[in-house]
Order: sequence, then C-alpha cells, then structure tokens
Amino acid sequence: MTSALLVMDVQVGIVDRYANDAGLVGRLRQAIDAARAASVRVIYVVVGFRNDYAEVSPNNRGFSAIAQTGAYSDGDDNRRVHPDITPQPGDIVVTKKRVSAFAGSDLDMVLRAQQIDHLVISGISTSGVVLSTIRQAADLDFRLTVLADGCADGDAEVHRVLIDKVFARQGEVVTIGEWIDGLGGGS
Repeated sequence: MTSALLVMDVQVGIVDRYANDAGLVGRLRQAIDAARAASVRVIYVVVGFRNDYAEVSPNNRGFSAIAQTGAYSDGDDNRRVHPDITPQPGDIVVTKKRVSAFAGSDLDMVLRAQQIDHLVISGISTSGVVLSTIRQAADLDFRLTVLADGCADGDAEVHRVLIDKVFARQGEVVTIGEWIDGLGGGS
C-alpha cells in the first residue's frame, strides 16, 4: 500500500476565515513533518481560478460569489498555502476548481501515476472539501484515513457529526498523534 497525506484548502484566506481552531495549522505541521520523515507523499490541494474566472458558472452560487470578490485567482495572496506549512521540494500541489479535491483537478491522475491507493485526509472545511473528497475517493476505491484533529469547520456540531458518525463508514478516523504513532508500522 502506498499512502499520501492530502492537505486540502489550508490556504491563507481560508485559514483566516474558517479555522476557529488556533492549533490546527501546528498539528498539520506535525503530520506533514511525520509524513515526509516516513516517505509518505504530501499533496497540497488548493482552490484557484483564472483571473477572469472563466471556469466559474453563474449557476454556481458559492463560486460565483467568490468570483465577485476577486479571491483565489492567479496572484491573489489568499490562494497561497498557509506559510507555516509551505510545500517543500518533492511535495505536490494540485489546484481544484470546485469543492472536491478531484473536481477540475488532476488529482486522480497524480494518485494513479504515483500508485497511491491510501489517502490520509486533512483540511478545511470538514463539511466542504473533506466531505466531498472522502465521498468521491471512496467511490474511486481508495483506502481512507481521516485525521479527526486535522480537519476544521465553522460549525463545531457539523464537524463532530461528520467525524464521529459519517466518515467512519468510509474509512478509519484517527487523531494526528495516533496516525504518527502508526507510521512506524508501514503506512
């Protein structure tokens, strides 16, 4: 089994807006460092658009609202990965155009090319990119591990229900500490 740690939507503008958990980025830093030390591929997934938002339909309420702000377009600082977890040489950065990490990106191609069959999931928000990506990854037959304290959501109750009740049906749900402790066993 070949694993990859997905760090999704942990971008400057999103961390500033959604991460009501001040320790999230620090915990993700620990997971990223442990992944690199264990030769687990680190893949950052970011949302990003062309400067003219050509890929955003006016029918899409969420993304058309973003297009009106000018956020997450080429050159926008909000689009950058949070500086405390900057990608390093050997890491992969995938740009998506919708909520799921697979939507409008080359993530599936990268995973297949790297022969990755196990995804370790983290990101902001639990009810957005995490939920959408887990559902699609499960349908694509990836083995899944969700880092419960590596995800954050603006609604604590929604986060709890997804972590405690929904995600366990799709894969293993563990803390970052538990996942790091298990890396010695060949994750």
